[in-house]
Amino acid sequence: MKSDIEIAQEAKVIPITEVAKQLNISEEELELYGRYKAKLSDELIKRVEKNPDGKLILVTAINPTPAGEGKTTTSVGLGEAFGKLNKKAVIALREPSLGPCFGIKGGAAGGGYAQVVPMEDLNLHFTGDFHAITAANNLLAALLDNHIQQGNELGIDPRQVVWKRCMDMNDRTLRNIVVGLGGKMDGTVREDHFIITVASEIMAVLCLADDMHDLKRRLGKIIVAYDYNGKPVSAEALGATGAMAALLKDALKPNLIQTLEHTPAIVHGGPFANIAHGCNSVRATKLALKLADYVITEAGFGADLGAEKFFDIKCRKAGLVPGAVVLVATVRALKYNGGVKKADLNTPNLAALKAGIVNLEKHIENLQKYQVPVIVTLNSFVTDSVEETDFVREFCLARGCEFALSEVWEKGGEGGVALAEKVLQTLETKESHFKPLYEDSLSLEQKIETVAREIYGADGVTYSAAAAKELKRIADMGMSDFPVCMAKTQYSLSDDQTKLGRPSGFTVNVREVYVSAGAEFVVAVTGAIMTMPGLGKEPAAYHIDVNDAGVITGLF
Repeated sequence: MKSDIEIAQEAKVIPITEVAKQLNISEEELELYGRYKAKLSDELIKRVEKNPDGKLILVTAINPTPAGEGKTTTSVGLGEAFGKLNKKAVIALREPSLGPCFGIKGGAAGGGYAQVVPMEDLNLHFTGDFHAITAANNLLAALLDNHIQQGNELGIDPRQVVWKRCMDMNDRTLRNIVVGLGGKMDGTVREDHFIITVASEIMAVLCLADDMHDLKRRLGKIIVAYDYNGKPVSAEALGATGAMAALLKDALKPNLIQTLEHTPAIVHGGPFANIAHGCNSVRATKLALKLADYVITEAGFGADLGAEKFFDIKCRKAGLVPGAVVLVATVRALKYNGGVKKADLNTPNLAALKAGIVNLEKHIENLQKYQVPVIVTLNSFVTDSVEETDFVREFCLARGCEFALSEVWEKGGEGGVALAEKVLQTLETKESHFKPLYEDSLSLEQKIETVAREIYGADGVTYSAAAAKELKRIADMGMSDFPVCMAKTQYSLSDDQTKLGRPSGFTVNVREVYVSAGAEFVVAVTGAIMTMPGLGKEPAAYHIDVNDAGVITGLF
């Protein structure tokens, strides 16, 4: 089998203007970035705003394992399969971060014959959205430190600066730094920090904003520090709003590309789901719903993170109502949850599958709490035995879920037809009665504990002294009606990545809390999760190259 990048580079890509015609988008409504990618204009968004909405389908997964689940691959293949069935569909995805591309996880273009292209562009600089977000974030940081240097009219306490610099790269040495060293003109000496761009509040703000007016409103509300009296200092108070918005003017517009089978894909925004809210932009999703009859979107990592935040943050804030959820699993990943080592996953092992399927069971139960119909799809591998596949099928049907095999990695859209037909049948025969997990009126502690108990299966929650103090301050500022964004390991339902399957008898420890006032949610950091990842011993960057003809190799 060819590598993903080889398949993508051999693909017959058509001009993006031709892809746009499938959605009745004229060339005048595109802002072209070369022949194969474009931004969708504000004029288009305004023109279609009164169109009826299509059906929204969320793709999520069990907890990720080294064996891989193929969530993005399934999303892309499902969109291609709708095309095989002559259905008007759009795929709405997140943009990849450079951190994983050069680290361990890889990119976010899908895989095999279910990819979006141009995959090299998408996985690297794409249309510059992440660079714009990084620049806006760091402009705000520069204006903050400059304000302190130039007399500190707002009385900012340098010990209570909460705004962090960012870059879209894994670099652990920048997690904790000291700035302002040198002479008097080099700034005030203080501790500072870097986070990865996808964890920046500006990423979240961009992905939740409806339009430029809403973007500026949210940017202005960002809390950058507290003054000597403990009062919050906002980006608006620093006079930063307009300049940040100018940097983000083009980044606010969704991007259009295509799959290997020329299905339209709107790719925009990219917050991580383990440290941020894990969904593509509201603007892209809403536009997709106006352009197509079916919209396939995904949420990052497992359903305990991405899907929970999709429902409790994105849908709550944007008024979205998903019609169905596709839950992705693999026999290999379930056996891994059952205690099988990665090297032995290709060997049939029904006992291990029965032990590990409890992870899938918990995710099914969690999704059903939102009262949205669930379809489980099993990403098929040639090493899966008939007995293993039959066991998973019967397990899902017994729990009120639809079930379909997926072979999109190997066969593209044709390999997803069975899944697409099952999704269509579900949308036609089962109603979605979507409802978020908790009410806005609950306290922040009650919201955190609801997620921990109901979604993770925890016995309860403990808080560090600093986290408890910050929760009180946020409530005192009148922001306790915000939803919570849980920062947690993606590898386990618990906050301990070593606890696989369906752990029980554990408590979740919240060690840090902060408010994202512009994004309008409160982040609760649990366990050992980091907002600036590090590179592994042998990062993917070692294997990436470009030849004399400009052809990139080693990018998956």
